[in-house]
Amino acid sequence: MRIALVGYMGSGKSTVGRLLAERLGVPFTDLDDYIVSRLGKSIPEVFAEKGEIYFRQQEHRLLKEWLQSGESGVLAVGGGTPCYAGNMELLLAQADAVCYLQVAVPELARRLRKGQESRPLIAHLDPSELPDFIGKHLFERAPFYAQAMHVLPAGTMAPEELVDRILEVVA
Repeated sequence: MRIALVGYMGSGKSTVGRLLAERLGVPFTDLDDYIVSRLGKSIPEVFAEKGEIYFRQQEHRLLKEWLQSGESGVLAVGGGTPCYAGNMELLLAQADAVCYLQVAVPELARRLRKGQESRPLIAHLDPSELPDFIGKHLFERAPFYAQAMHVLPAGTMAPEELVDRILEVVA
């Protein structure tokens, strides 16, 4: 079984994905970590040296590579991944389940303030600008996220509860 988790940065995809993979007894892959390992550079380095377009091209190529491997597992993709290069269509066609972890703007802003400097798209923002930035991004990305097979309100659930919910809907 292959389950892909999509959602905005800070929605809990990696945390929930690790727990879900453990419960299912399958490998967990964070697409961002996979990209870093394959490119040999951190994502902020790739953005700084080559720009977002190059990053998105590599993200698409490496997403296809992972999906075409045919391995079972849980995959957490970056917040923008579903919105570029037909990636959401790829996920829907090749994963057994695509789950959108839906979190409200205020909760996302609260979560993202903690590690803001390590996220290239928001590192330059004043923390007070985060809610407006996130709201705008969510508005743009909502049509892509909404294509997920399962939309799960994730803002108020503990990660373990969310894993239980995912297992209920994908079973």
